[in-house]
Amino acid sequence: MRIAKVEAFAVKISRNDNLAKPNSSPYTIPKGRNTIKSNMHETLVVRISTDDGLTGYGEGQSPVSPETTGTIVANLCSPLMLGKDPFDVEQIWQLLYNAMRERGHITGFYLDAIAACDIALWDLKGKATGKPVHKLLGGQFREQIPLYAGCPGRNIKTVIDQAEKLISAGYKGLKLSPASDRKETLAIVSAVRDHIGSDIAIMVDLHSDFDVTESIKLGRDLELLDIYWLEAPTVPDDLPGHVAITAALNMFVANGEWYRTRYQMREALEKRICDVLMPDIGRTGLSEGKRIAVLADTYNIPISPHVGGGGLLAIAATIQFSAAIPNFLIMEHNHSSYSKWCQLALDPPLPSQGKFPVTDKPGLGILIDDTILENFTLVS
Repeated sequence: MRIAKVEAFAVKISRNDNLAKPNSSPYTIPKGRNTIKSNMHETLVVRISTDDGLTGYGEGQSPVSPETTGTIVANLCSPLMLGKDPFDVEQIWQLLYNAMRERGHITGFYLDAIAACDIALWDLKGKATGKPVHKLLGGQFREQIPLYAGCPGRNIKTVIDQAEKLISAGYKGLKLSPASDRKETLAIVSAVRDHIGSDIAIMVDLHSDFDVTESIKLGRDLELLDIYWLEAPTVPDDLPGHVAITAALNMFVANGEWYRTRYQMREALEKRICDVLMPDIGRTGLSEGKRIAVLADTYNIPISPHVGGGGLLAIAATIQFSAAIPNFLIMEHNHSSYSKWCQLALDPPLPSQGKFPVTDKPGLGILIDDTILENFTLVS
């Protein structure tokens, strides 16, 4: 069995309507934020086919410009993968990584492209053996994957309304992303805590918008509200700043969504920049994600996989990853957008009472609808 074809699809889904072919997708930086956003849900899907007719699917999380990630897959990854044995998953990851390592492409779009190919190979390997990916990664540690739900918004009423709906759906943890202003953030979080009571865990994500001093001040105020963790408090580049924030607070600090390899994670873990590590499988792939989890375990640090703007395949891969590591804590889930991504599959995994079940379906455990997928731009 050999890899015969590697295809990349730039997938874009309207935030308001059903699945549709992508047109233009303008990008903006929202007021009060530092991060570029798209007005659509976007990602990159890879489909790998073998010479005996098997197919595997993967995703490289691309919330902006999936065409860029797709071009990398088509021009760089595909030529190196064609003719390879798809069971050589980790060898192929290292081959792709080494190919551009000396040229400095050790993060960003190139690693997202590798992640998409890697996830597709694990899916293919699972289908070839009739085994779920979590069994191939080393074994099943749990039967259900507990979730916390994203609950964004910068208006108290809007956030409280969302919180009520999510709690009614069975979620026991909510992540707020309130504001770039400390006082406004504290006001929103305080109002939500007062409304929902103490039985629901609350996480607060700052999206790296705060400086070190403001992060510490806010964190100390949030500790009085029994907030579970403070996430991504300051800019990713400032490792000493993250160390200072983590050391200053008694609450958990969660971090690491931007790291894509164990090489990047090593220094972060050595310096103890966080209490909870958040690798994103749509950026690391499953091979490197598992290695990162093992590395974190040697530092006695739990893993809470980041999902962010990830689509259906990244979510399915994260479920498999979460089932297969001993130091798993809780998984992120975007309840409000998930139904849109589910249109890509014939049998998408569905959460119940704030948890994803772990099944024995082969591969990633989902069947992608090629008719739907092929309505999108094929990068060739």
